[in-house]
Amino acid sequence: MIECVPNVSEGRDAGRIRRITDAVANGGARLLAVEPDADYNRTVITFVGEERAVEKSAFLLVSRALEEIDMRSHKGAHPRIGAADVVPFVPLEGASMEQCIALSRRVGKRIGQELGVPVYFYGKSARPGRILLSDIRKGEYEALREKLSMGEWLPDAGPAEWGGRVARAGAVVVGARDFLIAYNVNLATQRLDVAKDIAAEVRTSGRSITLADGSKKRIPGALQAVQAMGVALTRGSTQVSMNLLDMHITGLHRAFSEVKVRAEGRGVKVTGSEIVGLVPKKALLDAGKAAGGEGGERKLVAEAISFLGLGDFAPEEKVIEYMR
Repeated sequence: MIECVPNVSEGRDAGRIRRITDAVANGGARLLAVEPDADYNRTVITFVGEERAVEKSAFLLVSRALEEIDMRSHKGAHPRIGAADVVPFVPLEGASMEQCIALSRRVGKRIGQELGVPVYFYGKSARPGRILLSDIRKGEYEALREKLSMGEWLPDAGPAEWGGRVARAGAVVVGARDFLIAYNVNLATQRLDVAKDIAAEVRTSGRSITLADGSKKRIPGALQAVQAMGVALTRGSTQVSMNLLDMHITGLHRAFSEVKVRAEGRGVKVTGSEIVGLVPKKALLDAGKAAGGEGGERKLVAEAISFLGLGDFAPEEKVIEYMR
């Protein structure tokens, strides 16, 4: 069983999103979740299946996304480099990382050759210097034209020339990775600088500061295996948006608590949090235990939902083990 979690650069037009996600069934994979975000103008899609079905569904979904989305008019709060922005493959039961790496490279090469767009490999599929998605996406879509002319950023597959097709579609980042949890903590403030400061304090990479002599020094963040950024939302608030790269190192409870302490230290209230995409049961059980919960599985999950302020979180729709 392999999971694929494409992120496409459309989060507002329900018709477009439906036409893009319809491609999953046409390929034979099982669609598990579709989560659009209007502020990000982005939709996270999750589907699973055996290797052949996932491979076909991923290609068909990217092909449809490139037909539906024009990056020349795209605006949103989340970083992006293309219409089918990122396509990661994740090994589940019975699948290996090596299998997902080979799968990602086949799909990426086919996207480049048949759909005529630049493709970069990231994560476990990448060459040195391209492992981090944030490095590949630096400058976002708006910098892609210049990037394609730079020798160090020639694509791994597809064209390196800027033309009408590439201007419309941007680039696609494809790779294999371990399971991660996309997790956002909401802040009751419109001040984006507060969200960005907190993100810099908690993420593994921390922040760079300038010393009195003009030299730079990097201050590491409080959490390990965490990426984070501050994001402004149109509903008059902000959030610290995180990727928890290894829940065994930094889980939901720790991430939420670190953000909350730093927000309250600034006089800002945390109004809750959200999990984007699916989550393993263990992540919630660990959070429930850390929050002081006791009892059976369902009680611990309920304790985690309450402590994290997950609102209308429905375990049967979000927890991988409850969906099979």
